[in-house]
Amino acid sequence: MAREDSDSARRIPATAAAMVDLLNSRPHGPGFPDTLQTPETAGAVLRPFGQPAAEAPAPQRIAKIRGLRTILMDIASAPDSAGAAPGWAQLAERASAVTLRQDFSEPGAVRLRQVGGDPVVGGITLAVAELVSDGTWPRLRICANELCGHVFYDTTRSRTQRWHSYEVCGNKSNVAAYRARKKARPGS
Repeated sequence: MAREDSDSARRIPATAAAMVDLLNSRPHGPGFPDTLQTPETAGAVLRPFGQPAAEAPAPQRIAKIRGLRTILMDIASAPDSAGAAPGWAQLAERASAVTLRQDFSEPGAVRLRQVGGDPVVGGITLAVAELVSDGTWPRLRICANELCGHVFYDTTRSRTQRWHSYEVCGNKSNVAAYRARKKARPGS
């Protein structure tokens, strides 16, 4: 089995997939509009975080989620933990509007359960907490192609995936780098 095939065969946790969809709901690159713009597309993106299927998200909720999405993108795009610190502080401030309690109903397990605040903001907060606590948050990456900006989940064992799609962005970047090196050589 080729390396690329084995990497794509790895499962992406549902929470991570929902977070990738939320982060990719922002306008990024050509052909990627803000999918939180219409209630129908916003509902689909927010459903994994607690948005009821039977109702469209209210404009106030969408505004809250856009602000939260911006903070999460700032964290994901920070070059290191020191650069991400202001984003984490902003996230903590936004999360303070959500009330969570420990739930010990399962023997030997504890879970956080939301008891107050916007349920979708709470769902996103709990999803981020899950990704951070299980160590998968750093696998959320932004494509190295500056013209793309697509968020993806790095499924590689080495955690070194650079492009959301090698065929789309990786190949273009490599060809551009090759041409630049070739042009810079004397006699070219």
